[in-house]
Amino acid sequence: MTMQYHEMKEELEQFRESVQRFVKTEITPHYEQWERDEIVPRDVWRKLGQQGLLGVDLPEEYGGVGTNFAFSMVILEEFMRANCASIGGSMTVHSDVVAHYILNTGTEEQKQRYLPDMVTGECVGAVAMTEPGTGSDLQGIRTVARKDGDDYIINGSKTFITNGQHADVVVVVAKTNTEVSGAKGTTLFLVDSDSPGFSRGRNLEKIGMHASDTSELFFEDIRVPSTSILGELDRGFGVLMGELQRERLALSVGAVSAAEGVLAETVAYVKERKAFGSTIATFQNTKFKLAETATDIRVLRAFVEECKGAFLKGELDVPTASMAKVATTEMQGRVADTCLQLFGGYGYMKEYGVSRAFVDARVQRIYGGTSEIMKELISRDLLG
Repeated sequence: MTMQYHEMKEELEQFRESVQRFVKTEITPHYEQWERDEIVPRDVWRKLGQQGLLGVDLPEEYGGVGTNFAFSMVILEEFMRANCASIGGSMTVHSDVVAHYILNTGTEEQKQRYLPDMVTGECVGAVAMTEPGTGSDLQGIRTVARKDGDDYIINGSKTFITNGQHADVVVVVAKTNTEVSGAKGTTLFLVDSDSPGFSRGRNLEKIGMHASDTSELFFEDIRVPSTSILGELDRGFGVLMGELQRERLALSVGAVSAAEGVLAETVAYVKERKAFGSTIATFQNTKFKLAETATDIRVLRAFVEECKGAFLKGELDVPTASMAKVATTEMQGRVADTCLQLFGGYGYMKEYGVSRAFVDARVQRIYGGTSEIMKELISRDLLG
C-alpha cells in the first residue's frame, strides 16, 4: 500500500473493531480452558484463517489480502490487549516471521506451496533455531545437514520451539559447512512435519504463556531435496538477520498493548475494591502508581508508533528496533508487577487476569533477543 501510516488510521480502526469482536466472541470465552490444557485446539488456527487474521499482509497471489505490517500489528495488539498473549505470540511467529521468511527469501514454488495454506490456517509454521545447551547462539548450532546427491540429510534437535506441536512446516536452521567457524555455513531448510525421521518431543511446561505450545523437535536422518533450501546455501544467518527488525518491532508492539490492557483492568478494579472504608482508587499511592504507569505506557506507545512508520518506509534500523524491544518489554514487566501489587492478594490468584499478565510478561525480555543482547547492539552503534 502506498498511503502513509497516518493516512490509514480510519481503515485500521475499522479493522480493529472486527478483530475485537472476534476476540470477544471466539477467543476469550474459551481462553482459560486452553490455558489449563496448555495448548489451543488445532481448529482455532482454521478459525483464525477463516476470519482473515493470518498473513494479512501477504500479497493476494499467495492468499493474503495485500495489506501491510500495520494491519498485522492491529491483530497482535488486540490479542495482547485482551490478555491472550499465548495466541498473539504464536500468530506472530506464524504470520510475521515464518511467512515472511518464505515470502522474502523463498522460491516461487515454495511461496505457492506454503503461503496460501498458511493464510487459511491449514498449515502452521514454526522456526527451529534454538538448541539444547546453546540457546539462540547460532555459533553453537549442532544440527547438521549433510549433502547426499541432490538431497540433504538432517540430524539434530531443537528446543523451545513455538507452535512445535501444531507445526506443519518448520524452518530449520542447520550447519551445512562444518569447516567454517561461528554462524557461517548455516542454511535454512523448509521441513514438513510429516517427513520420515521428524518427531516432536513433549509440550514443554512453562511458568506463563501456557496455551502456546512450545516443544522439543527431533530430526533423525531426515532426507530433504535441495529445493527445500530457503534462501542461499551457507547463508542462512543473513536470512535470519534480515527479518529481525520486524520480529523485534512486533514484540515491542505486543508489549505496549499488553501493558495497556492490564492497566485498563487495574483501573476498573481499584475503583471497585474497598479497603479501610473507601475504594483503593482514593489512596494517594494508587493514584501515583497509576499515573506513573500510564505515563510510562504512553511515552513508549509514541515511540512504537514512530517505529511502525519507519518500518513501513523501510527505514527502521537495528539500534532503533533494539531500543524499542528492550524499552517496551522491560516496561511491560514493570507495569504487570505494579498492577498485580494494586490487586493485593487477589492479584496472586489465577481467577484474576492480572496474574496471567504478570507471568506472560516475563518471557518478553528473553525471546527475540534478550534485553542484554539489545543493550549490546545499541552500545555497538553508539561506540562504533
